Amino acid sequence: MQAVRRQLAESPAEVVVTNHVMGLYELAAIHLSASPPDLAQAVLAIDAVACLVEGLGDRLGENAPTMRDALANIRLAFVQIKNAG
Repeated sequence: MQAVRRQLAESPAEVVVTNHVMGLYELAAIHLSASPPDLAQAVLAIDAVACLVEGLGDRLGENAPTMRDALANIRLAFVQIKNAG
């Protein structure tokens, strides 16, 4: 456990936060790709991504533009899947 804490302490916070954003993105994608899609769970994960990406903005460092693109893509996927159903 101490090794994990040390590794986290040595990592820039924006890298750790970005990793969590991508985990939430993947969670949303999993719920969207379920059969049938679980839109309620997907939208919760998407909203969590949005809170971080939009709330932190450029504080996410060099990954901020990529995170904004990821958010836009998962929102678009949600709308397409919702409209297809």
